[in-house]
Amino acid sequence: MAAKKQYIKESKLDAISLVLDQGYTVSEAARSLEINANMLRRWIKEYHADDDGQAFRGNGKLTPEQEEIRRLKLENKRLKLEKQILKEATVFFTKETK
Repeated sequence: MAAKKQYIKESKLDAISLVLDQGYTVSEAARSLEINANMLRRWIKEYHADDDGQAFRGNGKLTPEQEEIRRLKLENKRLKLEKQILKEATVFFTKETK
C-alpha cells in the first residue's frame, strides 16, 4: 500500500489559483498537476470556507482559538498544582504548630 502523499500549503494554493485565477477547469488543472480532480475540488471548497486565513494549516499548527485553549489549559493545570501545594503546606505547618 502506497503512503499517503502530503502536499504543502503553497502547492495547494498554486493548484487553486489555476482554477480560480487562470481560468483552467478543475479537470484540466488536476490532469496537468497529476492529482485527483476530487482532491482539487476539496481544496477549493476548503479555501472558500476559510474566513480567517487558516486554510491548509498543516499538522500541528493551531488556530488562534485552539492556541488560546491550549495555553489556558496549561495555565489551569499549573494553578491547580500550586493550589494543591499550598493546601499541603498549610496542613504541614498546622501540624508543626500543635
